[in-house]
Amino acid sequence: MKAYINLLIILLLSFTLTSCELIGNIFKTGVWTGVILVVGIIAIVIWLLAKAFGGGSR
Repeated sequence: MKAYINLLIILLLSFTLTSCELIGNIFKTGVWTGVILVVGIIAIVIWLLAKAFGGGSR
C-alpha cells in the first residue's frame, strides 16, 4: 500500500510541476539567498569599520 502512495505522489508531482518550473524556483531561491547574504555581509563590514574608527563611541 505504501508503494502505491509513493507512486501516486511521484505521478502527481510530475504532472503538476514541470522540470523547468522547478529549476526556475530553485534558482530564484538561490538568488534571493545570495542577495540577503551579500547585504548582510556588507552591513557587518560597515558596522565593524564604524566601530574601529570610533563611530560608535561618544
